[in-house]
Amino acid sequence: MNHQFTPEIYYNTIGSHEPVLRVSNGDMISTTTIDAWGYDAENNKVGKRGNPMTGPFYIEGAEKGDSLAVTFDRIIPNRKIAWTRCAIAPNVLDPDYYPEFDDDKVKIAWELNLDNNIARPLDVDPPLSNLRIPLRPMPGCFGVAPPNGQAISTATSSTHGGNMDYNGFVQGVTVYFPVEAEGALFYLGDGHAAQGDGEIVGTGMEISFDVTFTVYLQKGKTITWPRAENETHILTVGNARPLDQCVEHTTTEMVRWLEKDYGLNTRAAHTLMGQTVEYDMGNVYDPAYTMVCKMPKRILGELVTKK
Repeated sequence: MNHQFTPEIYYNTIGSHEPVLRVSNGDMISTTTIDAWGYDAENNKVGKRGNPMTGPFYIEGAEKGDSLAVTFDRIIPNRKIAWTRCAIAPNVLDPDYYPEFDDDKVKIAWELNLDNNIARPLDVDPPLSNLRIPLRPMPGCFGVAPPNGQAISTATSSTHGGNMDYNGFVQGVTVYFPVEAEGALFYLGDGHAAQGDGEIVGTGMEISFDVTFTVYLQKGKTITWPRAENETHILTVGNARPLDQCVEHTTTEMVRWLEKDYGLNTRAAHTLMGQTVEYDMGNVYDPAYTMVCKMPKRILGELVTKK
């Protein structure tokens, strides 16, 4: 079934809130999101600042021990102006480096050309005035209700997903989450028209979205951390601080995936990853950082058949 959903309420935590819509396995949902400061497609402020979420969407039959797969079928900015912050976060710079700006501007506006799929900065001096950035829309924050009845701020992330700000979560990608609450309770928001690795200025190109996604329930499929796959890779996600703890979580989750679903014994999984693994950096600005571990499908296809 295809659902058209218009949000009327937005949450700044991901948790066991009252569902806004109940859907079934395989259903497709088309809806909208607002930007990180709560502004919608008409630039009206309709939500509270701090990554307000659309949802939660209740998936019938989902229960603890299952997994929820979400495929992003369509992610389209629905207005022409986005914004970004200017300054790199202090935790990403040497402690003895202090930036000196020639004005007190803290944000930059960007004009989006959806026909040409580019953005250009507004009211900036050369050479930035000549800059053109390709659009690569992705939700910065999305996930399912965390365990034990928690409601976790959309400023951070954990096993449930959350504010991961990984720019590889684009249209066409399928993301998998561990179900910890009845109905899974899926949320999404914090749209970015584009974003560099790490979200090191604390924002992407913040924008509102028209989005369509499909949900698939995987009964009895137990995972620990979010997973994903695109045309070329399978991916696992670790969310924590410090950064080495993220690496531990995402690497361990990839080992588990290769052992359980691809039939590799432990030595084979370790040996294969040692020479072919890839890592991408998600968020390094927020309370929890994000690291993504990737394995090329091309290599896996040469060795194993997925169960």
